[in-house]
Amino acid sequence: SGCDSYASWDPRFKDLSPMLTSEAIADRIMEIIPHSEWQDEHLVITGGEPLLGWQRAYPELLDHPKMAGLKEITFETNGTQKLTEEFKEYLVKWQMPNLDFAREVTFSVSAKLPCSGEKWEDAICPEIVVEYEDYGTVYLKFVIATEQDFADAQCAIGAYRAAGFKGHVYLMPVGGVESVYALNNRTVADLAMKNGLRYSDRLQV
Repeated sequence: SGCDSYASWDPRFKDLSPMLTSEAIADRIMEIIPHSEWQDEHLVITGGEPLLGWQRAYPELLDHPKMAGLKEITFETNGTQKLTEEFKEYLVKWQMPNLDFAREVTFSVSAKLPCSGEKWEDAICPEIVVEYEDYGTVYLKFVIATEQDFADAQCAIGAYRAAGFKGHVYLMPVGGVESVYALNNRTVADLAMKNGLRYSDRLQV
């Protein structure tokens, strides 16, 4: 139960998560992106939880000269971590319209429903997510496997809307392999359409 990315915290996989300097990370990114420079690529920072304890480290990476052409960044978060005052100031500065191009920050909030094993009061934090909207585009995403999951998602959506959340809401079918995914992707898509929500496919599956 809990976080499904157990490879991010289980000691058996520690060798897959080396500690690197900002310089080394920037160099590795340059090796991966198609033209060895930023054009229209989009940087996604995921986890684990990328806003847990790491907010102070991002300015050093994003201010690296090799990252200067980056236009768009997304933080894939569970929506439970407050932004520090320092990071808020940095996000405003990073998006200042003083460049030849616009920059955008997105928070992809995958809030955990009770089926994950997380307690509701720990996982559903509307006030925190609403604050994200002051610093970038925010959308919610709920992973759905059963009718109960959808009912829980509807309750959560109501709580976020009541707190003032204005962003889009996506439903995504559960399933890391095709056999599981195929069991409910059509059902989840139908639920999204019937309830005025958006549907997120799983292209990697």
